[in-house]
Amino acid sequence: MNKLPEDHRVIARRLDLLHFQEEAPGMVFWHPPGFTLLRVLEEASRAASAREGYVEVRTPQVLRAPIWAQSGHWEHFQDAMFRVGDADVPAALKPVSCPAHISIVNRRSLSWRELPLRIAELGLVHRDEQQGALCGLLRLRQFTQDDGHIFCEPHQLVEEIRRFCASIGPFYAAFGFDRVEVGLSTRPPARLGDDAGWDFAEAALAEGAALAGLHPMIQPGEGAFYGPKLEFVLIDDAGRRWQCGTMQVDLVMPERFDVEYVGRDGARRRPVMLHRARYGSLERFMGLLLEHHQGRLPGWLAPVQCWVLPISAEHEPWAEHVRATLAAAGRRVELRPSDQSLGRRVAEAHQQGIPAVLVVGGREVAARSVAWRQAAGGSSPTPLEEAVARLNALCRCPLEP
Repeated sequence: MNKLPEDHRVIARRLDLLHFQEEAPGMVFWHPPGFTLLRVLEEASRAASAREGYVEVRTPQVLRAPIWAQSGHWEHFQDAMFRVGDADVPAALKPVSCPAHISIVNRRSLSWRELPLRIAELGLVHRDEQQGALCGLLRLRQFTQDDGHIFCEPHQLVEEIRRFCASIGPFYAAFGFDRVEVGLSTRPPARLGDDAGWDFAEAALAEGAALAGLHPMIQPGEGAFYGPKLEFVLIDDAGRRWQCGTMQVDLVMPERFDVEYVGRDGARRRPVMLHRARYGSLERFMGLLLEHHQGRLPGWLAPVQCWVLPISAEHEPWAEHVRATLAAAGRRVELRPSDQSLGRRVAEAHQQGIPAVLVVGGREVAARSVAWRQAAGGSSPTPLEEAVARLNALCRCPLEP
């Protein structure tokens, strides 16, 4: 039986990433290291979206009730929404970004030549979760969703699903998650749209997944009210399963919002809409990462990638030069001054999960080098130029081409 890992909230406190407090239940106060990690996750999402042809947008936090009524959320999701405004002009904080993205699309005169049109947003969303359901980063009331929507012609649908399914495994593997399960959630009892549309959407998801080499487990009745979905489940080192990414086919919202494009024959036609997310919630994904790696994050994810430790004050000028050189190379590096013993600082670096520790003493100053501290103890003399190259290799993002 796998040992239960240390809770991500304990790890987050130890690494000074974030905190929670009663005045904002289910919402995160980000400390500098935690915000750095959040930004790294954001940039990984942005880079992947850019490679796959998405354009990035940003949409409002508050939308009035008519748009939520049109999307179906006011009827099917209202209890989980933070309502604002007054009785005469009801509104809500957005729990999703889909209707806002449709609003952007509807401002364009879409042609078949522009399809597939892929839109992405790292959108801050709010959901009124019950107090008892809140669980650190794993269940929040305010979180960042890597919302993406694809508008395409019906004959392009299977290929768009295949592309996403083929990309998701390597994306998760870059974070250390090599085991991924896939489920196909089919039509629920309470749903919008007709059976013919649901048949088409479910068949497209199954075919696209199969073309990517995936074999999803059927999850009857677990789809969203507007369409079926693929759900990607990560399995961590403790054997626990976490649902993260999704890919959903939506034939309902394009109809409700009257989304159209001009086809090859000049006629106005209805596109198919896909909803997709890799993380689901960036904050929740971070919680999984912290527990999966027990706070010892891979170099490219670590908020601080390197500590430079001068043995004494007289070595600090060269240590500062080392720090500045590494920072100029794009590394996240700190100089930890010699006001504590070297042994204590090395132990703290290990506790903080710092990927690389460089020690500077008299020999290193004389040789214009550093002592690269080994994880198992001891150190190896390393010229500064070599240390830069070695740290760059240690911290290289696996998602880079």
